[in-house]
Amino acid sequence: MSPPQVQVGDHVDSLDTPSMIVDLDLCEANIKKLMDRLLPTGLNIRPHLKTTKSAILAKKLAKAGAKGGCVAKVSEAEVIAAAGFDDLLITCEIIGPAKVKRLVELYRKYPKIRIVVDSEVGASAINQALIDSGIKEPITVLIDLDVGLHRTGVKPGEPAMALAHHIAELKQLNLIGVQGYEGHLQHLHDKEDRRTQCLESMRILTSTADAFRAAGFKIDVVTTGGTGTAEFCATVPGVTELQPGSFIFMDTDYRNAVGTFYSNSLTLISTVISKQGPQAVTIDTGLKSLTTDSGLAECKDSRYAYGVLGDEHGSLSWESSTPDLAIGDRVEMIPSHIDPTVNLHDFYYAHRQGVIEEIWPVDSRGKVQ
Repeated sequence: MSPPQVQVGDHVDSLDTPSMIVDLDLCEANIKKLMDRLLPTGLNIRPHLKTTKSAILAKKLAKAGAKGGCVAKVSEAEVIAAAGFDDLLITCEIIGPAKVKRLVELYRKYPKIRIVVDSEVGASAINQALIDSGIKEPITVLIDLDVGLHRTGVKPGEPAMALAHHIAELKQLNLIGVQGYEGHLQHLHDKEDRRTQCLESMRILTSTADAFRAAGFKIDVVTTGGTGTAEFCATVPGVTELQPGSFIFMDTDYRNAVGTFYSNSLTLISTVISKQGPQAVTIDTGLKSLTTDSGLAECKDSRYAYGVLGDEHGSLSWESSTPDLAIGDRVEMIPSHIDPTVNLHDFYYAHRQGVIEEIWPVDSRGKVQ
């Protein structure tokens, strides 16, 4: 899809609404803050691109010091790799003939692709598909370990060890590491509680890696972490790689949990389209523009409270002491959950002090397979 008739050099005021805009000064500062915090640890930073869904931003992160990236799904990897960034770890299990077939063709084109497995069934199916394909080189595999989220991942202990031995018998899978994602801890508001529980998850992860090594497996990669926990994961001996993603844009949910070290660099510019009372208006930004799974979005000007009025519409209301909004006024909205919000839009308009410098496509928008 081509962007609307807006060009680099135009002002954000010329954008139709709703439009997703990125303040480059804040975004670049977020990247620098993360790299300044984590690169000195010596760990690899492999940002999760399920947030940005953008090869352009993947390359910007790599230029800043990241080594590769993560995606959630095969379809995301297909698009991001085709757009010129193929050093990718697919962090979700790849199950089912259709998806395995897509993985094989993806790997044929982009042999840097890495995957995770958490079951003998999944590992065996991928192995057989690769044998049938005639591809000679084994695919790089990490065991996905449940470190407390209870979403995916093999259980630690004997189940994990049995899976490692099973993979060792599969000639088309090359086991190099373990992944553990403590997603249940990312938004805990109590920092000390978040740290303590994170360290326990890391104990499970690193002790499993050590057990694998003691059993004769060559484990080089121990990958983990998110925006809310990466700083804690980085202190744990044995962790080799971190996967933060949301830090680049942030949202109200992360801000409320971890504070304002990173800034809300992405907003949606919206227009007041109707007056609905002395202290209430309707804006053109509803459920098809902003998600609500993590609560309601917020107006950048906190004097105005947001409400949902349906697919296409939202409301703003305010106290009598606050200046009125009029039809045609424009406001900026801060998403409550950045990843699914980005997935609703085609383009980012990246600006510096209101002047558009770059237009980035959301490359893997809608790629959920």
